[in-house]
This record gives sequence, C-alpha cells and structure tokens, in this order.
Amino acid sequence: MVSKMMEKTAVVAVESRKAHPLYKKIMKRQARFKVHDESNSCQVGDVVRIVESRPISKSKHWRVAEIAARGEIIEDKPDDSNIQ
Repeated sequence: MVSKMMEKTAVVAVESRKAHPLYKKIMKRQARFKVHDESNSCQVGDVVRIVESRPISKSKHWRVAEIAARGEIIEDKPDDSNIQ
C-alpha cells in the first residue's frame, strides 16, 4: 500500500515486470489503484490482496480482500551524535 490520506480509501501500487519486445531488458511497470478499505485497517507498507468490485465512487472499483503482510514503517530521525 502506498498512501492512506483519505477516509476509507487507500492507494495500492501493483508492480509488474515485462521484457522489452526488442531489447529484452526487464522493465518495471507500476499501476496505482484506489481501493475501498471499509474498516481503515490498512497502513502504509502493508501487502494487501485486492479484488474488483462494483463502482464505489468515480475512481474506486476495487476493495481490499485481505491484508497479506504487515509492513514496517521506518521513521528516519536525525542522529544527534553527529551535531557539533
């Protein structure tokens, strides 16, 4: 999951890998979906499974089926030992 700024809505990034048709280099493609999260239980960094559903709003046509793995949120705090 990428973003959780909206109420009952999460933004999920789905990444796929595909070989270039001519050069055969593996390229990463990313699609972002707005999904419905009824219980607001998802957090940024979680791995979720989404399923297609009826249109919930103008841009939401998916919903969270389950949370596959909880992600760790890494907070970057400045180190005070390097300050002189």
